[in-house]
Amino acid sequence: MMLLELKDVYVNYNHIQALKGISLNVAEGEIVALIGANGAGKSTTLNAISGLLKTTGGNIIYEGSNITGHSPQSIVRSGIIQVPEGRAILTTLKVRENLEMGAFTRKNDRIKDNLDAVFARFPVLQKKAELSAGNLSGGEQQMLALGRALMAKPRLLLMDEPSMGLSPILVREIFQIITEINKQGTSILLVEQNAQMALEVSRRGYVLETGHIVLEDTSANLLHNEKVIHAYLGG
Repeated sequence: MMLLELKDVYVNYNHIQALKGISLNVAEGEIVALIGANGAGKSTTLNAISGLLKTTGGNIIYEGSNITGHSPQSIVRSGIIQVPEGRAILTTLKVRENLEMGAFTRKNDRIKDNLDAVFARFPVLQKKAELSAGNLSGGEQQMLALGRALMAKPRLLLMDEPSMGLSPILVREIFQIITEINKQGTSILLVEQNAQMALEVSRRGYVLETGHIVLEDTSANLLHNEKVIHAYLGG
């Protein structure tokens, strides 16, 4: 089943045409990578899906319904959750409070169960639950951002540069967690400058250049594509 489809989507950002008619899709259960250089339009794509940026053309289809122009709040309630670039945690709040904020759209008695599940996945967050989130290390903050997203019970996670600022060891750990989250049933659209890691964990990938999709293939094929190797894999 196709969970998300972008059809010929355009976005203008600060009077610049940031997306120029891109089309991509994410099937249920997939990890799909979106790679490209800085300024290619990767974060713009995620922000358009999330309703944070208005599209100027095309359609965004989620679970068979057109969500183009919907508010960010309604998109979150539908099950699309974004883990933003830079994590955007609330540094003056406690770790526990940050996690509870992730469930703000939910009104049922299972929130404590979900909090317990997040703590089981990220024991360091449970250990530091009553500390200010601003005191966490970079890797712990990324875990907090992931945990906060999981509190919303997402069907589709939009992940923006999860490896940014992390050591190679922590990058491997974060990508292992992303793989585990996917195996438990959450589909993922992954924006990542570490193209090697993104293509290793994903099933399919798209290459975005200056607002255009220029390549689309299985991740295995993209890993061996001469253009991708030269431009993004350091070959």
